[in-house]
Amino acid sequence: MTFAPWIAADGWALRAFDWPAEAPRGRLLFLGGRGDFAEKYLEAMAHWRAAGWSIAGFDWRGQGGSGRLLADPLVNHLDSFEPLLEDLAAFVDGWRRGGGPHVAVAHSMGGHLLLRLLAERGVLLDAAVLAAPMLGIRAGPLGTRAIALAARGAVAAGQGQRCLWKGDAGHVRGRMTACPDRQADKVWWKATNPTIASGAPSWGWTLAACQSLARLRAAPLERVATPLLLLVSARDPIVSRRAILRTARRLPCAEVAVYAGQGHELLREADARRLAVMARIDRFLAAL
Repeated sequence: MTFAPWIAADGWALRAFDWPAEAPRGRLLFLGGRGDFAEKYLEAMAHWRAAGWSIAGFDWRGQGGSGRLLADPLVNHLDSFEPLLEDLAAFVDGWRRGGGPHVAVAHSMGGHLLLRLLAERGVLLDAAVLAAPMLGIRAGPLGTRAIALAARGAVAAGQGQRCLWKGDAGHVRGRMTACPDRQADKVWWKATNPTIASGAPSWGWTLAACQSLARLRAAPLERVATPLLLLVSARDPIVSRRAILRTARRLPCAEVAVYAGQGHELLREADARRLAVMARIDRFLAAL
């Protein structure tokens, strides 16, 4: 895999990656979630590359190797998701000029932004997988509406750049992954290359996420013609399973798989779950 700067329309330098397959069958765009960086998903990307997919993607602005919006690099901050959507649209425009078929696998926030791109911009891919897509958010018993109210109040009180918590939520009761080896791998990458590490979201990021969710709900999802596979844990503590199922009913070419358990990072889970997830994705892409 090689990394290189990719310059957005406003001049922001994002860290893009490219990993061509030796005998390519098509091109796969991978999009991570909030606070992610490409190295977290090397295992999954190597699997798809071995199946003949040439891999490409980038770290979202404000995280990974794509710079930060605040002086404190550990606060994952945004004022709006619109620059992320613009970055994605421009990157996909160039990426689709290569030989196809063109498919995407997007996790959490990446799945949210990819679905907005498909619905709002009319982009058509040959297939896309949305793993634990952020189509509604959760914080304990609170859902998107309550979280939006809290975030709006915090931002109005001048706390927009303040992070919601300290530390790494992935260490708490398997919220992100129940696999200690993959959790340790993430920690190793952050320690080895601190410039790609980020921490909790800010209140500003949280409000921006809620505003973007409202835009997605208002988007013409019924016109999305890309075949979609949506994957979610039954008790995902980060995103709303109910919102995913509700959204899927509006998508004419969508199928959903719900997995027992709570881990949010299905692509990095313990093998008992992860292997089933990867096999489901393989079957979906093999149908092309």
